[in-house]
Amino acid sequence: MNLRDKLKAIERPKVKATPVDPPPVQQFTDCWHGYEHYPLRDFPGALDVQRETVMLMQGEDMPLCLDPRRILYLDTETTGLMGGAGTVAFEVGLGWLTDEGFHVHQLIMRDYPEEKFLLQTIVDTAANFDVICTFNGKTFDLPLLRNRFIMNRIRTDCLEKPHIDLLHIARRVWKLRLRKCNLTNLEEALLGIPRVNDLPGAMVPERFFNYLKSGDFSQFDDVLEHNAQDIASLCVLLSHMCRMYEHPDQLRFDEDVYSMGVALDRFKHTEEARRCYRLAGGSMHAQGQQRLAVSYRRGGDRAEAAKIWLGMIRRREGGVMPYVELAKYYEHTEKDASAALDMVRQAISVMSEPSLFDDASVQETRNALQYRYERLKRKLGQDEKT
Repeated sequence: MNLRDKLKAIERPKVKATPVDPPPVQQFTDCWHGYEHYPLRDFPGALDVQRETVMLMQGEDMPLCLDPRRILYLDTETTGLMGGAGTVAFEVGLGWLTDEGFHVHQLIMRDYPEEKFLLQTIVDTAANFDVICTFNGKTFDLPLLRNRFIMNRIRTDCLEKPHIDLLHIARRVWKLRLRKCNLTNLEEALLGIPRVNDLPGAMVPERFFNYLKSGDFSQFDDVLEHNAQDIASLCVLLSHMCRMYEHPDQLRFDEDVYSMGVALDRFKHTEEARRCYRLAGGSMHAQGQQRLAVSYRRGGDRAEAAKIWLGMIRRREGGVMPYVELAKYYEHTEKDASAALDMVRQAISVMSEPSLFDDASVQETRNALQYRYERLKRKLGQDEKT
């Protein structure tokens, strides 16, 4: 017996392997749902929001019968802070008012296959509302959701509603004084509600990816708390803004009432803007008066504008501006070149003291005044000859 035969003789018989069933495929049938309810007393004036006031702030049309109960407050928490095709809203908060209080419905996508259920819930919920209210939703939340709807082959009609974006309203009124108009800063400065131990927005995406690795749902605890406060703050902030627009005389800071006037002017709400310009005092009084005069001049009431410029001169406000404007008024409206020349002389006198720190614009103003002075003198000379 050779070696090959000996090895075959001791070879063990082969045992047929028993087939193993593949692991069960995980079924995704819905996203996670959470619910919060807040008493109505925490939202003073929220049911009193009026269509006309929102249109003053927004400059856009609103439903004819705007019911505060049919405003859907929306905020997203995402897997990235810069948007882009790969960014997903893994958590969405939806809030609305009822006669009993404020309800918050929060949705979480626990894995990517649950995204379509989260988006479908937004579709179903939004069908019951006429207006969407967000904070920076025009730039971030709604474009991101539209992209995700399209990626999941879901129609975007539910997002095509009148939209109140509180960030843009806030910037127009409070940026001059507060500089930063993020939601946290507005809560503290306007509502007197500082946040304690709040999760920084930059850490939100990290919580989602940590959950995917660990399966620990408590990673979302801070995210949900942060989002719920954002949603509730949208409702409180909207009603606060409406009250301020309805009662600008109650604004504590001159910068705010002046900025509100500028915002109203921008949207062609002339009388409301003029009211704010008249109310602007302190350090903003001169600018308010200047804007008020321009408003009357633009509206064709140049005589009223002239009264305001004369008042500014008496109070020594506005530098040479009111003198120049009155020179134009006397020359072109009153056809009084002599009075116009007198205003230019006074303006030159105001600017007569040179400074080492004068910039180019100051010298340009001096040159323009000198040119106007010489032109008016020639004009007066020609009139005297005739």
